[in-house]
Amino acid sequence: MTAAPASPELPAAAEAPAAPDPAPDPTPGTDPDRTALHAWRGLRTLLLERHDRRKEVADALGMSFNRVKALRRVAAEPLTLRALAEFLVVDAPYTTVIVDDLVRRGLADRTPHPDDRRCKVVRVTAAGRAAAREADRIMDTPPPALRTLAPRDLAALDRIVAELLG
Repeated sequence: MTAAPASPELPAAAEAPAAPDPAPDPTPGTDPDRTALHAWRGLRTLLLERHDRRKEVADALGMSFNRVKALRRVAAEPLTLRALAEFLVVDAPYTTVIVDDLVRRGLADRTPHPDDRRCKVVRVTAAGRAAAREADRIMDTPPPALRTLAPRDLAALDRIVAELLG
């Protein structure tokens, strides 16, 4: 029997049980592919299982994480529904459901596109901007494990992450 697909309304953290910690690599550094896999599993465990902020931010704002993600994105800049759907990797009807809810909550509004009246642009309201700032505050709180690193190690990690992000 297969499980029903996760509802897009649930916070992503609630969709699957946390996987066990990755097994230690018996010979770290000897095989670049194996080391990369081990590092990736460790990062994924740290960020998505041990310190996943998605449920925390969804609970704090009283909405699904997809709505929080949409709100934070349109707080950065107004977007068309199509551009927002592409960002969220969801279809247009579901994007409309998300935006309708944000509008009902007074967090966003729709305005005609200045160059194409057939399109609507989603913008945050003042209340939406405040909610997005709260979401950013929660999402930007580093895991306590980072604070236990020596300053030199933390600086090295910061440099490596910046390099990976290009």
